Amino acid sequence: MSDRERWIVYPLLLMSLGISVRDKVLPSKAVVAMTVHCSNLKVDNKIDSKSVTADFVRCNLLEANRAVAKELDLPSGAGNEVRVLKLTQRSEEVKMSEWVEEGQQAPDFTLPADDGTDVKLSKLRGSPVVLYFYPRDDTPGCTTEACAFRDRSTDLAQTKAKVFGISPDTLDSHRTFSGKFSLNFPLLADVDHQVAEQYGAWREKNMYGKKSMGIQRSTFLIDRDGKVAKVWRSVKVDGHDQQVLDALAQL
Repeated sequence: MSDRERWIVYPLLLMSLGISVRDKVLPSKAVVAMTVHCSNLKVDNKIDSKSVTADFVRCNLLEANRAVAKELDLPSGAGNEVRVLKLTQRSEEVKMSEWVEEGQQAPDFTLPADDGTDVKLSKLRGSPVVLYFYPRDDTPGCTTEACAFRDRSTDLAQTKAKVFGISPDTLDSHRTFSGKFSLNFPLLADVDHQVAEQYGAWREKNMYGKKSMGIQRSTFLIDRDGKVAKVWRSVKVDGHDQQVLDALAQL
């Protein structure tokens, strides 16, 4: 199956289940029935929900062939073809995660940053941390928000706070965005939105009657002991930088 065929077949299958093509994510409770054609070897197999791990279902569509071959323990190679014949979703609907609340321990995570490092939250103990989730690089609201934090870097440094922007964009996208606007703090790539789900920032959106899942602009202020001190949901960009500084002053 060529890349072109995959881009035609997989999105159509996803759309038939009502899943956003842009997100390229299968539901964690999906049951995937498939036939794998590997050279002259034909293997019919069924992966139940227990086997459908995050590593499998959160793969990029263009990598789907290799992911399935790996899951079924088949040899990899250019001759392998994976044809998804049927996708059925259990009747159980996907539920949004609960918001992390003030006073709770901040969920730990490790994410890659645009500067080439890996950021592990628990290793930042001793300093306040500002985590702000935003929908997409280089869009008007997200650019305004990022530049506001950039311009308050001196004030933020006085509080010894570390600022991190998080979105589902790739590292390449982050680097382009950061370079274009000379951002002076790291952007973290949460491409499968697992961390956003942990914090409750991955929400259902309703745009002109069309529902989809995505990042709800939100900010979490984490104190020096790793506890959530302040949560802003549905952030309004204008003046938000000052709200964060005011909250930092109260720690």
